[in-house]
Amino acid sequence: MPDKETQTLKNEQIVRKVTWTGLFINLLLFAIKFSAGTIGNSQAVVADAVHSLSDTATDVAVIIGSYYWGKPADDTHPFGHQRIETLVSIFIGIFLFAAGFVIGWEAVLTMHLKYDGSPGWIALFAAGLSVVVKEALYRWTALTGKRLKSQALAANAWHHRTDAISSIPVLIAVGAAIFSPSWSFLDHVGAIIVSIMILQAATKTVWGGVKELIDVGAPKDICEKIKAIALEDENIKQVHRIRTRYISTSIQADLHIVVDGKINVFDGHKIAEEVKLRLLNTGPDIVDVVVHVEPLESALPEEEC
Repeated sequence: MPDKETQTLKNEQIVRKVTWTGLFINLLLFAIKFSAGTIGNSQAVVADAVHSLSDTATDVAVIIGSYYWGKPADDTHPFGHQRIETLVSIFIGIFLFAAGFVIGWEAVLTMHLKYDGSPGWIALFAAGLSVVVKEALYRWTALTGKRLKSQALAANAWHHRTDAISSIPVLIAVGAAIFSPSWSFLDHVGAIIVSIMILQAATKTVWGGVKELIDVGAPKDICEKIKAIALEDENIKQVHRIRTRYISTSIQADLHIVVDGKINVFDGHKIAEEVKLRLLNTGPDIVDVVVHVEPLESALPEEEC
């Protein structure tokens, strides 16, 4: 089995291990927060529990998706299956958005209602526990996603982070309501703040995936770096028509290099292959590149990236 394929399989196993751990923790936190919120009379903590439960759906999506997006290219998918990871990350964002909207809407509708009593200490403990546990889970998942260059794992990490952040206003609101029952309305406010944070994270996740699906190119500084690497060969007179698009978190590129038209086809091909290897080995996370060769005598004026 090729080394690259072996590494891909190992990466998929790591992704599933991290995500299975997150799934178990989310289910445990949901049970703790839902029970504590119900017993402790806290709408914000119950809402936060629902957010933790929503994380389990995205965990399942990542686990299932990891069996498919790492598959090698085939006849029906000549560029590979990495777009499946993009779809999973968009699904995570949509799920986040729906959860945030429901939580916020419920809080707004019940804002005028008054509690029979202030939230209990058990609700405060559950919110504090959620902050610590989910922040730790976020850091572990995010670092692993960055190391493996996994878009879906990075998106899921942010799902954990929103749960941790959302628990902070819940913690403050519940604490204030406990110490001053007249401030019990802050429990509703905390739930609304939770929903806003979730909606922001959801929008960022979905838009990032959509940009990839519509083939938004890499930033200009990436294009300039590609050009500079190609021009390291003194036989190359110009580099232009650089095009890029993202495949998950990696870049697929094609470019035109201009060489002396008097060299033979073999030498021109060799120069192009050397450019390709340099870009794959030292370029800005390039996963695939196509190099077109043009003779200087018929080349168009040099263009910007």
